[in-house]
Amino acid sequence: MTFANPLPAWALAAVLAAAALVAWAAYRAVPIAPGRRRVLMALRLTTLVWIVLCLMRPLGRLAAAGPHDAVVPILVDTSRSMGLADAGGQRRIDRARQAIERELLPAIAADFHVELLRFGDRVATSPLSELSATDRRTALAEALRAVRDRYAGRPVAGIVLVSDGGDTGTADAGAAAAGGPPVLALGVGARTPPHDREVVGVTAAETVMSDASVDLSVAAVAHGYGSAPIELRLLENGRAIDLRRVKPAAEGVPISEVFHVSPHRDVPTVYTVEIPAGIDELVAENNARSVLVPAAGRPRRVLLVEGAPGFEHAFLRRTLTADRGLEIDALVRKGRDDSGGETYYVQAGASRSAALLAGYPATRETLFGYDVIVLANVEPDLLTGAQLALTRAFVNERGGGLLVLGARGFQRQSFRNTPIEDVLPLELADKSGGVLPAALDPGRDRVAVTAAGAEHPAMQLAAGADENVRRWAAMPALASVTPLGGPKPGASVLAVTGGPGGVPRALVAAQRFGDGRSMIFTGEGAWRWKMNLPSQDASYDRFWRQAIRWLAQAAPEPVCLTLPAAAAPGEGIPVRIAARDAAYVARPDAIVDVRLTAPSGRIDTVRAAAAPGGGFLATLRAPEPGVYRVAADAKQGQAALGSSSGALLVGGIDPEMTDPRLNEETLQRVARASGGAVIAWNERIDTKALLQRLQAAAPAAALTARPDLWHTGWSFAILAGLLAAEWLYRRASGLR
Repeated sequence: MTFANPLPAWALAAVLAAAALVAWAAYRAVPIAPGRRRVLMALRLTTLVWIVLCLMRPLGRLAAAGPHDAVVPILVDTSRSMGLADAGGQRRIDRARQAIERELLPAIAADFHVELLRFGDRVATSPLSELSATDRRTALAEALRAVRDRYAGRPVAGIVLVSDGGDTGTADAGAAAAGGPPVLALGVGARTPPHDREVVGVTAAETVMSDASVDLSVAAVAHGYGSAPIELRLLENGRAIDLRRVKPAAEGVPISEVFHVSPHRDVPTVYTVEIPAGIDELVAENNARSVLVPAAGRPRRVLLVEGAPGFEHAFLRRTLTADRGLEIDALVRKGRDDSGGETYYVQAGASRSAALLAGYPATRETLFGYDVIVLANVEPDLLTGAQLALTRAFVNERGGGLLVLGARGFQRQSFRNTPIEDVLPLELADKSGGVLPAALDPGRDRVAVTAAGAEHPAMQLAAGADENVRRWAAMPALASVTPLGGPKPGASVLAVTGGPGGVPRALVAAQRFGDGRSMIFTGEGAWRWKMNLPSQDASYDRFWRQAIRWLAQAAPEPVCLTLPAAAAPGEGIPVRIAARDAAYVARPDAIVDVRLTAPSGRIDTVRAAAAPGGGFLATLRAPEPGVYRVAADAKQGQAALGSSSGALLVGGIDPEMTDPRLNEETLQRVARASGGAVIAWNERIDTKALLQRLQAAAPAAALTARPDLWHTGWSFAILAGLLAAEWLYRRASGLR
């Protein structure tokens, strides 16, 4: 005998022991003869054991059912995309309903037990006449799992799937189909929509621009309009701010365009890109997409450590201090006092200055309170081994940013063989070069951006790519450059400068390390950019501010939440929360509450649960489209760990109408994973091939079916008999 819900041996032993204890406790104090007491205990124990066996679902031997007993569920997609009228002039759902009635049912019903199911938001039985394309989404993986559970223990020859291949669920449909009954897929809909324009994607770049400028990258495509221009309208919070007409290279070739916008600093801004819908278009819902650009948030905290005063760092501190998105604490080494100890000049906020009087922070709590550390002309011996290890953890574990610049920091052994050597993006031991040349020959101590630098947000001095390259090439010459080695694996050289003999040397290099980021600037005399350029030229300020903002981008607060990029109304929205203390040590025993504020002002609060792999997870519901505010508060006992907040755009895209063509790739993947096939369906369905596959699978399906032994009248009769026997024996023993 086998069980559908077996218990491990240790759990079964524990359950049986508990049943014996319950049976003993029920009669241990009853004033009857010991023999009668033992009989009653045995009857109670037998009843409890029988209930446990029924809950484990005992299964009988392999059934000897024939092919005619096998079930064939017809699973029909009833999501909104099935309402599109591109199936031979009919709506997809109408053609599916007609084909089921006229072709599928007559071909299958004579040999198999057929059941009609609809799926979209959920799986349910449905009469053929009531099939309608009204569900908001297509959760294909969930539907396949639901069908498998529905027919557990019954022979299933195959699942006939009638769908346009759209899948907006979160799980992989191919993985859900693997190991189950073979899926025989029938695709309905046109492979190429007759007339349709679609905004394929809208993404906002990282907001590192010093003037709060953000790049919006837009992709769009048109089918059925040849190479006619596509009109893109840009709206900011519903107000039109830009209009462009872009001509595709050919029919069906996507176009891409970049809009430069300036979102509001203090509140989230919604940008929408839309294409005017034509009267001949198949679907208008995919003509617009929206993206949310969050508010700037709190200023990023920067610790600027200067090994010695100088022009370079005075200019740098001045330009960073002028950025209201940055909060600068400066620590400048002045020299030694009479006792030989280092002395420092400190410029910092009132709450942090006292911790810097003794120099570079020596505790996680103090150092991890910053988002970026700048080591400017800092010789390695200024920091202890413990402080260097703490700096490595700052980048690797805390997710902070590290910038190293200045010749003194690279002299002699520099930071070789120290804990931060592998944090830095350039090789420190090999100073032979190894840097790929830029697209332009920079000339001695001049600057040229590399291909990687042309795409990097920290290196954008102008809106256009060509103008950006020109602006960098026009930068005044540096005083010198410190020769270092080539980039480490995973690092990128963003700009080079010409060294002796025209050999390119890395000037700016960056990489991601652990949870954080690092950057090296090898030049000397960058302040000349500020002094020798026209007063209205802000290239110097823009580069350094963007570099610091990029380094700070990944640095989270001790309590931070992660929101999905997009969400649909009515669906569960997963929100992940990390709860750590001031030293950024995870606190799995924290209590985390998440508040969701709807556009209407309604507030819902959810207690987050521990998530697999660490952190916390809360599932929120947003029934209406719009911008929602999400806030998380974490505490440990009575002590507050911190809070975090963010904004979420719900309904910015309509995933159900994205790419409305027949998605044959999804159908093929599901069929292949299950051992099924995609059945040809042109003017008529190839019912012969369909029936042959079902008949081939039916014997195996029948043999693998095992009857449920507990789901019978006999199991109920045994349970009732045991209870009756105990009751009668109690009465015979003088008990009530």
